[in-house]
Amino acid sequence: VQLQASGGGLVQAGGSLRLSCAASGRTYSSYAMGWFRQAPGKEREFVASISWSGGSTYYADSVKGRFTISRDNAKNTLYLQMNSLKPEDTAVYYCAALTGMPYSNYAHEYNYWGQGTLVTVSS
Repeated sequence: VQLQASGGGLVQAGGSLRLSCAASGRTYSSYAMGWFRQAPGKEREFVASISWSGGSTYYADSVKGRFTISRDNAKNTLYLQMNSLKPEDTAVYYCAALTGMPYSNYAHEYNYWGQGTLVTVSS
């Protein structure tokens, strides 16, 4: 599967953005999906994940209550709605696909990665 993330940009603190991740391939709906982010000088970190059906979602504590992960399997698209953005949310955001597991918080377990989209939150 190939993944293409989009929707990043510059936003003021307190604002919102919605990221999208378009997937190619007929088996997209069988993959669990996740969002990760990497800030300058830091390691890639887990943001959120969602089961293949969309019925289960998981969030990092740092984004819980502010971000919402969702998917539309008919459109082969994954989303990340980000509200109440903070400067510390500034990072490159990556979408990823996971096979063989219902979900994971660990980047090394994901099989496919998108190219990343930059989110910059100004104070």
